[in-house]
Amino acid sequence: MEFSWVIRIIEENWRQFLSGAWTTLYIALIGTIIGLGIGLMIGVIRTMPVAESGWKKHAYNAVNFLLSCYIEIFRGTPMIVQAMVIYYGAALAFDIDMNRIFAALLIVSVNTGAYMSEIVRGGIISIDKGQFEAAQAIGMNHLQTMKNIVMPQVIRNILPVTGNEFVINIKDTSVLNVISVSELFFTTKSISGNNFRYFESFFVASIIYFVMTFTVTRILRAIERKMQGPDNYQMMGAGQDQLTTPELMARKKQSGRDRAN
Repeated sequence: MEFSWVIRIIEENWRQFLSGAWTTLYIALIGTIIGLGIGLMIGVIRTMPVAESGWKKHAYNAVNFLLSCYIEIFRGTPMIVQAMVIYYGAALAFDIDMNRIFAALLIVSVNTGAYMSEIVRGGIISIDKGQFEAAQAIGMNHLQTMKNIVMPQVIRNILPVTGNEFVINIKDTSVLNVISVSELFFTTKSISGNNFRYFESFFVASIIYFVMTFTVTRILRAIERKMQGPDNYQMMGAGQDQLTTPELMARKKQSGRDRAN
């Protein structure tokens, strides 16, 4: 590899690299957010309490079957195949000339939603059943329980996994070059096709991918630490600050001496 060529490629094509990186981040971010929304919705539906008999049970089973098919299909097939089927299939079956960015967002969103739905379902199941029973005892229905009690805990618990899914989507957007989406990989392929310096061009792209994923990871970890709160905190109660453990032990010992005297 000639380092001078790396510098030259960056100087001549930095705008294209920047545009491709922005498109990659945009698709990955929006796709992850929409996918998380899909996952939350499906997770709530699939954990709803169902009557033992009647039309409601049959309706729920039908909806649950369709959702299970969606999850298994999109988890069981590669994103690159989904991109080809959705983009070109829509054009052939329905004569729809789909916008490439819209198609990319749709593909990443439904693919992410399939994974996030199972992650959310697992997060809901992990919540202690006593919290559901307590919510029912004060008259909350399933949706109110999810909104006010369960989902705040679930979102906090699945935040690391969601961040990991975002990082994966940043890299997986490269498969969207099959439908000519001008993300970073497609842009780099065009640049290398013009200068015939494939190694140097993709070396620059690899650095950009690393910088994006590393930066996103650090930001998400900072958000996780912020949501966890401080390691040491004091609760207010009975008109005074809660004592720390050493102070509480000292107070108990002093109280014992006073009783002995």
